[in-house]
Amino acid sequence: MSSDTPLQLLGGLSATEFLRDIWQQRPLLIRGAFPDFECPLDPDELAGLACEDGVEARLVEEHGEDGPWQVRHGPFDEAVFGELPERDWTLLVQAVDHYVPEVAELLEAFTFLPRWRLDDIMISYAPPGGSVGPHMDQYDVFLLQGMGRRRWQLGGKVADEAPIIPGIDLRILERFEVTPGDDWVLEPGDMLYLPPGWAHHGVSQSDDCLTLSVGFRAPSADEAITSFADYLGEQLPASLRYADAGMAPPDDPSELDDAAVARMRRLILETLDDPARLAQWFGRAMTQPKYVDQLVPREQPTAPAELVAELQAGGELVRCRGSRFAWRALDGERATLFADGDGVTCALPLARALASDAALDAEALALPGAAELLAALLDAGSLSWADE
Repeated sequence: MSSDTPLQLLGGLSATEFLRDIWQQRPLLIRGAFPDFECPLDPDELAGLACEDGVEARLVEEHGEDGPWQVRHGPFDEAVFGELPERDWTLLVQAVDHYVPEVAELLEAFTFLPRWRLDDIMISYAPPGGSVGPHMDQYDVFLLQGMGRRRWQLGGKVADEAPIIPGIDLRILERFEVTPGDDWVLEPGDMLYLPPGWAHHGVSQSDDCLTLSVGFRAPSADEAITSFADYLGEQLPASLRYADAGMAPPDDPSELDDAAVARMRRLILETLDDPARLAQWFGRAMTQPKYVDQLVPREQPTAPAELVAELQAGGELVRCRGSRFAWRALDGERATLFADGDGVTCALPLARALASDAALDAEALALPGAAELLAALLDAGSLSWADE
């Protein structure tokens, strides 16, 4: 589909129009974004997932036994859910797309955005009155109503330093005023897009209210600078140091003068301003898996010849649900394939094929270097056999 083709998902806007006029600028309510939507899992299945080891889950009670806005972290015992009140609580489960293939399939609707920007699909369940309080998030999110009805109220864009309620394990805003007109009840299939920093408050209006949150991540400046500096530190030679050849004798040997500061500044800026190294770091940073323990390396290395035989016999390799892939062209023939925080140089067509959603079967072997790279990704845990 062309980027200029109107999408029902975006309320009739084309992808180009949405990215130009809405994305990271203002909210957008989309009625019937997913017509006749059927939620890919039910509340009992979500609760069951929250009881499993390794799954990130939270239980938020507005009126908990230990005080207001009590937060408990999973995994939970099934008995917990039978002890909860009839209203005013919320269960949140992160990265449901990593565990439920039918949830992961929803991501196909969001291919108008870079795949490496995706964080995960969180799903929340709430009985009547369930909420996590008025708050803001520092990421883009599409809030898709999956089951029941939820009322969303918006309070406009708020400053990073907006006061929050102290002493609780949630970043609930102390003050929240609803913007006139930004007050809606969403039905199944309706969706609300929110850019970063927009205050919002969602409250369940009915039994069995499920909301799917498709979130997109962006590293903060402090995270990016720290991570890039660490990456550079591993790449730079020890001989690259502060130097002051040709300097004038100091008026005072104890003074840290402007010339010395300028030399240090020049060293740092020239070291940082390296587009090739920045791209290599960025690809690795944006493909870091959300949960590293989801990648299980193989105990025994895979021989490329064995992998070839398996593929030719009808086997198929799939990307592990927690894995992230991206690619960047180096020239007309070569590219860096980024996979789960690592990067490897390979043929450009191979990088594009591995980073796409296309099936990895015997046809992939026609690409130069495929057998060796597929074996390495299989051993790293980024790929697995479809029948495993």
